[in-house]
Amino acid sequence: MTRVAALAMFASLALAGCSDDGGRRDSATAAIISGVMTVTPSGDAPTTTDAPTSTDATTDATTAPATSEASAVDDTSGGAGPKFDIGETPDGGPPPEPKACLKVDLLFVVDNSASMKDEQDNLVASFPGFVEEIQLQLEDAESLHIGVVSTDKYEGNENPCDGVLGGLITQTDGSNSSNAYCGPYVSGLRFMTEQDDLATRFACAAQVGTSGDSDEKPLQAALRALGPQLAMPGQCNEGFVRDDALLVLVIITDEEEDGSSGDPPDWFSEIVALKGGVETNIVTLALIGPENPECASAAEIAYRIVEFAEMFTYGSIGQICADSFQPFFHDAISVIDQACENFMPPG
Repeated sequence: MTRVAALAMFASLALAGCSDDGGRRDSATAAIISGVMTVTPSGDAPTTTDAPTSTDATTDATTAPATSEASAVDDTSGGAGPKFDIGETPDGGPPPEPKACLKVDLLFVVDNSASMKDEQDNLVASFPGFVEEIQLQLEDAESLHIGVVSTDKYEGNENPCDGVLGGLITQTDGSNSSNAYCGPYVSGLRFMTEQDDLATRFACAAQVGTSGDSDEKPLQAALRALGPQLAMPGQCNEGFVRDDALLVLVIITDEEEDGSSGDPPDWFSEIVALKGGVETNIVTLALIGPENPECASAAEIAYRIVEFAEMFTYGSIGQICADSFQPFFHDAISVIDQACENFMPPG
């Protein structure tokens, strides 16, 4: 018996023992025979006859062409035979990380009582560097809203917001004020944006003067300014507060907070509720008389504001009587930046 015939018989018997499907067995036997090694009579080197790829709809038997070692990889899935390397799957790279907060709302609550002239001057001098650092550090931020309110029902404001607690200030009046109309703002509303000449516009609005009530209400003014009533169409603060913006609240006073109703936990809960219950979407910066101040004679220690500010993940406290507010604002930029990176969009 020739070697070819022997191999064919061996293959046929092997398949017969493994299958009881006559049609499949015959086709498989034929496929094996078509690809077996043959020896030429002349004694030349053995050759391999490639088996063509074919699919028979009747017999459901398929044979595959031979492949080189370079095109096959080890099978790690537990199946028989090699897997074929079709190259790397095209990949556009990892998805881009979501941007941090794109919008920032800054509310400045400025004490306008009789002792605040130097502090207002300090604020005006420190502000340009502060807002410039915000714009540089928060490079993804596309929009700033900046508003100023006083700690009382400000009588120098433009109508119809004259005498409205928490109404954004667009006009000042009284002792040591800028005594000017500070608008119109590019927004067409009562707050400034990055499109305004901020150094000039903010200097006007922040110099609220020193003719205000000595019974300061900084937290009550802030809550009113951020609340829904003044945000309604046609009201003093329309369009200022945005649900999808990081809120930066800046409180500047040299007195303890005795005028506002409620206590620090109440103020905290209310302001967090106004931001959809996400406390980390709020930064609180307090320039006040802190505990153990360097200049105790110039500022009353504001224990209640300290307690309030320390409730926030992103809360900072600075000296109201510092020679310059610039170092405090500079340090606060990193706090704002971290809050912006962790900003949680509404919904």
